[in-house]
Amino acid sequence: MDHARVPVLEALQEFRRRGDVVYGPPGHKQGRGADPRVVDVVGLDVFRSDVLTLNGLDDRRESQGVLSQAQDLMADAVGAEQAFFSTCGSSLSVKTAMLAVAGPGEKLLLSRNAHKSVIAAVVVNGVEPIWVHPKFDTERHIAHPPEPDDVRDRLREHPDAKGMLLITPTDWGTCADIRGVARVCHEFGVPLIVDEAWGAHLPFHPDLPPWGMDAEADLVVTSVHKMGGAIEQSSVFHLQYDRVSPEALKQREDLLGTTSASTLVYATLDGWRRQMVEHGHDLLDTALHRAERIRGAAGDLPGLRPMGQEVVEEGLAASFDPLKIVIDVRELGISGMQAAEWLRAHRHVDVGGSDTCRISASITHADDDETEKVLLDALRALVDGADSIERQPLVHLPDPSVLELEQAMLPREAFFAEVEHVRAESAAGRIAAETISPYPPGVPVIAPGEVITNEVLDYLRTSADHGALLPDAADPSVRTLRVVARHRQSG
Repeated sequence: MDHARVPVLEALQEFRRRGDVVYGPPGHKQGRGADPRVVDVVGLDVFRSDVLTLNGLDDRRESQGVLSQAQDLMADAVGAEQAFFSTCGSSLSVKTAMLAVAGPGEKLLLSRNAHKSVIAAVVVNGVEPIWVHPKFDTERHIAHPPEPDDVRDRLREHPDAKGMLLITPTDWGTCADIRGVARVCHEFGVPLIVDEAWGAHLPFHPDLPPWGMDAEADLVVTSVHKMGGAIEQSSVFHLQYDRVSPEALKQREDLLGTTSASTLVYATLDGWRRQMVEHGHDLLDTALHRAERIRGAAGDLPGLRPMGQEVVEEGLAASFDPLKIVIDVRELGISGMQAAEWLRAHRHVDVGGSDTCRISASITHADDDETEKVLLDALRALVDGADSIERQPLVHLPDPSVLELEQAMLPREAFFAEVEHVRAESAAGRIAAETISPYPPGVPVIAPGEVITNEVLDYLRTSADHGALLPDAADPSVRTLRVVARHRQSG
């Protein structure tokens, strides 16, 4: 296929050349009605490029195939049989993928280290989750993806399960044995969905971890805005084999997705694909060498412990994305959250993620010598200034086994049940009716339907006191919790 082509961008250029005047959405009419004060901040071209595909980039019957051509080129670029663009982010794409494999009341295997969007999908879709617990790393207090044998054990216990959802890479860059898990799933005749939100770049360089389509996954969801070059909310479904119906996937996406898709997303997805096909190897090669230098320099700084290939050598993960700079800061006497706040306040550096133990920074093809220097200078300043950071109450990190809570009700039933709000001191033993996820990375500690324990409460309370963001909790301070009403719980 001709990867110099960019059908969406070409159609946008042609739209401008023709000078079409639109009498439908969007109401700003390609910027004519935009508030000049807004234009001063975001630029006029944002509005000029905000054109509907229907009766805009394409005609009323979409007979020019603008979007379908772009999707075909994307599929060819990454070795998928089919690709579909989504403009609602992978949070919605994952919900769609899950619903394409398992319907209400049906079982689906899920990695318990899933993002909150997966828990939301369980509630919305009504599937019965069969949790596959990740491999916990006690030293680093981090969850790595489950292994093929973990999946096999759960499929033997639940032979009626419709498939498996695997999350890889994790927010911290550790990766699963996708091929091993896929082959286990296929032995049982079910598809493997891979939530590869952090892996859009993986197809384009051999020194990166395996890409889901190359590793025999059936359906892969990527967030191109995370590690690629498209704008926020850009997501792509990648499909191969015949275990997931493309017709069902399209219909489920139509059920959940927007009818007002953003051409800005489509155009940047299209352009990023061309860039990666033509220049991706060289761009990523430069980024890989840059990340290696940064990791080495950070490791030479006292109190910083970058994570790298040792997690693979220790048998904790199948592979590791070297473009993730994940640094444990506990030896500085501070938390990752404090480190992130200090870097933003004092060095104007915004790291990608932080938690009790670590910070993370993603290196992409967009980084250059200047951003490399800025990051390393900021890390040196953090080491020098750590003693001046006010100590906060410690987060009580639980034993990993404590995080494997009992599932007493289906998440959907618990979420929509009659509820009570109880004080945290009285919540142990009650069934949660809400999701509570320290963010980032947004992996729920408590999901609806799980039995709350004192140990998990202690972890969440001390996290909140330390400054963790718990955006989905009814009470972000975790002084009270939303639980299933007692008469429903006893029933």
